Amino acid sequence: MRHFKLFFALLMLPFVAVAQTVKSPNGKVAVTFSLSATGQPTYEMTFKNKQVVKPSHLGLELAKDKHASKGLKETDLMDGFKITDTKTSTFDETWTPVWGQFKKIRNHYNELAVSLHQASSDRNIIIRFRVYDDGMGLRYEFPQQQSLNYFLIKEEHTQFAMTGDHTAWWLPGDYDTQEQETQETKLSEIRERFKKAVNWNNSSVSVFSPTGVQTALQLKTQDGLYLNIHEAACIDYATMHLNLDDKNFVFESWLTPDATGLKGCMQTPCSTPWRTVMVSDDARDMLASSLILNLNEPCKLEDTSWIHPVKYCGVWWEMIVGKSSWNYTDEYPSVKLDEMDWSKAKPNGRHAANTEHVKKYIDFAAANGLQQVLIEGWNVGWEDWANMWKWDVFDFVTPYPDFDIKALNAYAHSKGVKLMMHHETSSSVINYERHLDKAFDLMKKYGYDAVKGGYVGDIIPRGDHHFSQAMNNHYLYVIKEAAKRHIMVNAHEATRPTGLCRTYPNLIGNESARGTEYEAFGGSNPDHTVVLPFTRLQGGPMDYTPGILETQLKNWSDNTSYVHTTLAGQLALYLVMWGPIQMAADLPENYQKYADAFQFIKDVAVDWDDSRYIDAEPGDYITVARKAKGTDNWFVGGKCDENGHQSVVRLDFLDKGAKYECTLYADAKGADYKTNPKAYIITKRTVKKGDVLKIDEARGGGFAMSLIKK
Repeated sequence: MRHFKLFFALLMLPFVAVAQTVKSPNGKVAVTFSLSATGQPTYEMTFKNKQVVKPSHLGLELAKDKHASKGLKETDLMDGFKITDTKTSTFDETWTPVWGQFKKIRNHYNELAVSLHQASSDRNIIIRFRVYDDGMGLRYEFPQQQSLNYFLIKEEHTQFAMTGDHTAWWLPGDYDTQEQETQETKLSEIRERFKKAVNWNNSSVSVFSPTGVQTALQLKTQDGLYLNIHEAACIDYATMHLNLDDKNFVFESWLTPDATGLKGCMQTPCSTPWRTVMVSDDARDMLASSLILNLNEPCKLEDTSWIHPVKYCGVWWEMIVGKSSWNYTDEYPSVKLDEMDWSKAKPNGRHAANTEHVKKYIDFAAANGLQQVLIEGWNVGWEDWANMWKWDVFDFVTPYPDFDIKALNAYAHSKGVKLMMHHETSSSVINYERHLDKAFDLMKKYGYDAVKGGYVGDIIPRGDHHFSQAMNNHYLYVIKEAAKRHIMVNAHEATRPTGLCRTYPNLIGNESARGTEYEAFGGSNPDHTVVLPFTRLQGGPMDYTPGILETQLKNWSDNTSYVHTTLAGQLALYLVMWGPIQMAADLPENYQKYADAFQFIKDVAVDWDDSRYIDAEPGDYITVARKAKGTDNWFVGGKCDENGHQSVVRLDFLDKGAKYECTLYADAKGADYKTNPKAYIITKRTVKKGDVLKIDEARGGGFAMSLIKK
């Protein structure tokens, strides 16, 4: 027996010898890399000496394809590796974002770079780990080499082996949409819930597995650890989903394919995006983390002085609800742009983007300190734009007869307001790219500096998906081209963000999730907005379009839906759903009905020097305090789910010795998102550092607070 033990120990020596561990700067997070007995790269992760990711394999399966350097003789990058070198390093910097939750962000990590050689193919790769106090990122790097030049990815096999049947807040994995409602289940329950979880009525649905989920995926262990799996810096690569082995609780990366079914076309030197795991025993750390941003490259724009926060309004909500229309006429079921004489078309009388109506929104914006007015439906082609796989759907430069683009821009500028451009592509991507120069030149001619893009429907080139490598390259191309002309971008239905707004800060917002529009389509659960900051917002801010104060749509339209929050809960969203672009989405006349509550929307900042998360629990509640950029003023927001919540706000973040005028917008007694949504109360008092406020939030409710330094 003694000889057997000695033999076993000697047998294990090569495996142990190649194990390398790198710890976070504070030592709480540790990642260990090793090679399996077959030479397959493997890692594991601990937090405070507690395992959070069990040994998990890494590797890529390559396609045997004539377009690869090795053609039909292609081999995989899965196993048979030996370590040729390891390098460790430490990095510590503090950088200044153009906009965001914080004035300064510290980027402090310890790094391990493992160089690997696969003798059978004579190929070299590097696996790089960066370990932070709140998590880690890993990526594959492929140096330029004779034996690895062009290659095609069949599958990426990056595993995340969980330690148990965790609670998960998840969206169904889908190649084309994130407009789903978050599910909260155990990992073992995903398969059973999956079919009911899919929004099958969305304009594009491409699910791939009954246990496939999207990132960012928020998890909670039975012993109270919070985990988040996502990716950072997704450039020239397909968006990653996760596929779950629900017997062993092992997630594996699942890339979005292109129209050929392949998942990546690579040319060395190149690298994958970072695969990230965040961890903490405090949910607030998930929301305050800058890990995703830190794993992106620094800003590549030499001049960022033209990039600015935007608070805007527009005709969007009245069209979403159904009172007004995008299209100018109802006469033509089929439109060919180059054959239409729009001067002879009969107006339908419901077209919102008409000159006189838009002037009212411009006047409203000017009177209330809103910087821009978004006008959707201004350009010809909306009569048959959606879900027809139509190639020449818009030209992005020709206005409808009732929209005087020159006069309206002059009128807006005379009032100190700008119009925001709208480019819905109907997912005809080739059509958009061939018109992009003229479209952006038109914007510059009339002084537009921001564009809301859209990608509704199935992608053209036909058969491709919203989140493929090619489409991710398209979204970035638009951002880069816009930056050349000092244009800010807010893209809807695009891929979910992975922190690229650090590198290209003219990307001031995305939708990429189920937004406020669904409140007009039957509603979203009250917990929706206290999940999204843990998931969708990890990669960048969302243009959620909040501020619907008339929550019962039947009061002004034929729509019988209602908003699944209280009025005070809508105000809270300007803090909870953070971002440098925020919409006052309701109609001007509805804001006039609730002018005292609308005051908060006028006052609240949209860019910040500091953010303090006061309390948080995924899907239950979030309370956050934010300091307005360049001021001593703070704004606080709290939002909760259908169970209500009492938020205890300790004003420890205020300046010592100073006094602040506190205006609190809260749910009144008896408020309820279903039965009494517009019961709110506004109170004013003077407060100071150390004061404690206890604020009751109704079911589906919340509160908002301004703290103005005297």
